[in-house]
Amino acid sequence: MVENIIKKGIVFTVLVFFLGGCAVVFQKGRRSDIEKIQSLQSELSELKSTKDLLEEKLSQEIKDNKVSLKMEEKGLVITFVAEVLFDSGKAKLRNDSLSILDKVVSILKEDVPDNDIGIEGHTDNQPIRYSKWKSNWELSAHRALSVLHYLESKGVNPKKLSAIGYGEYRPVAQNDTPAHRQLNRRVEIVIIPRYVKKISPEPPAAPDERVYKEELK
Repeated sequence: MVENIIKKGIVFTVLVFFLGGCAVVFQKGRRSDIEKIQSLQSELSELKSTKDLLEEKLSQEIKDNKVSLKMEEKGLVITFVAEVLFDSGKAKLRNDSLSILDKVVSILKEDVPDNDIGIEGHTDNQPIRYSKWKSNWELSAHRALSVLHYLESKGVNPKKLSAIGYGEYRPVAQNDTPAHRQLNRRVEIVIIPRYVKKISPEPPAAPDERVYKEELK
């Protein structure tokens, strides 16, 4: 999808490229915009290479349905089933999950050291009953922070890291069966493309001084 958008950027007069809440505007004929498109294409190629490396390192975990990889609009998403990383209702990383995270750490440090890394915590919609957390928001946020702190402790640049908890509010499946609820209980590590900038809203136009003076008369 992202590749198709980029290819069409040379055809349309104005293109807005959305990625994870950010946007880049391209206008036909501008050299700088052609360079932006080329940079985005190059970065997509780099992320695909990173995805290939991760698929190789995590091949067994992927076969066991513990981890999945997907290119999305927000970037390259590494999704962990929550039970792989945490015990039920807990936010402390399981000891047997650390070797899996270490495989990801090596790629983040060696292959995408300049990319921002977002860690997202998600839960199902079952209310908290037997743990200290006030709600699924707190649980998901603390799980994301646990992963963030582990990545930092292993040498990932803290300036590139961020964490957020979405609780139950961004499900990927209906919460109608145990299998579907398990899909929603997850932690996502998102490798965000570098060549994305937020468009700042244009400041309001200054009032015309001549009109202002006329109104004061």
